[in-house]
Amino acid sequence: MWNICAQELKPGEKRRLMLRPNMETYEIPATLICGQEPGKTLVVTAQIHAGEYNGTPAVLRAAREIDPVRLKGNLVLLHCVNTSGFWQQHWRTLPEDGFDLNAGYPGKADGTVGEKLADWFVKEIFSQADFLLDLHGGNVNEILTPCLFYPKAEKVMEESLAAARALDVPYLIASGADKGEYSYAANHHNLPGLLLERGYGGFCREEWIAGHKRNIYLLLRHLNMYETHEPDIACEPKVYERVIYQESEKAGLWYPAIKEKDQLKKGQLLGRLEDMFGEVLQEYYAKGDGVVFYYTAGLSVKKGDLLAAYGLEEQTI
Repeated sequence: MWNICAQELKPGEKRRLMLRPNMETYEIPATLICGQEPGKTLVVTAQIHAGEYNGTPAVLRAAREIDPVRLKGNLVLLHCVNTSGFWQQHWRTLPEDGFDLNAGYPGKADGTVGEKLADWFVKEIFSQADFLLDLHGGNVNEILTPCLFYPKAEKVMEESLAAARALDVPYLIASGADKGEYSYAANHHNLPGLLLERGYGGFCREEWIAGHKRNIYLLLRHLNMYETHEPDIACEPKVYERVIYQESEKAGLWYPAIKEKDQLKKGQLLGRLEDMFGEVLQEYYAKGDGVVFYYTAGLSVKKGDLLAAYGLEEQTI
């Protein structure tokens, strides 16, 4: 038998349900699958940020398709974590308290809605999992090329990077973050994991859904949990150890001069910031050769907002 989140499943069982994480009024749609044979426990989450849609239909399709009899181990598929944000079209944080589930861990059992959710993950999910996959995409004002983040945490970095290399993602980014869902789990619970980015702009496109779903299956295969007919990845992904997250030093109107996947040269213009009269406030330039992962496409930015994220080539460090 497999016990998780107050549920008991027998081998070969699949169960669809609404989980209530520390709150009777908050529900997360989920599918729990107990494999016919023993193995690892993989947790897959979608819509930690409610406006990043493509992960949810990918998880839904995988949940319908996966045969428990063929599965080794256990699967926790959380279809949409930020459900209140999803229904209220509150694109990033939880509408109840503005809590960011990718930045606010570990949470509190007696705290706000977001703090309770984070605390539930720590106590009910991280303690049961062997690997964590968190599906994201560019926000409503971001343009993004597919990429993923893996933790630099010493005890799990090697295992996480090996899994990342097995997926169909061109750019792998070493991350030192430690307050998000997968990053807190890695740094404080020695749980290997990945944050996978695909899609952008508040859109939900078929090719992005298919890409997320393909990577769920590729990860299952890598973890020796499920045999699939997915073709092997076409090319070796590139690892970036150093990433520049360019933030705005002022509020203004942002005009990017870059596109996703652009190959940058040191000193190349990233974009300019203007005031409401069209006067240039500041221009931003690349600090080295590299590649654009994502950037803000919307016009309005505040001081401290992210303008662009790009990886630097080793020879330029």
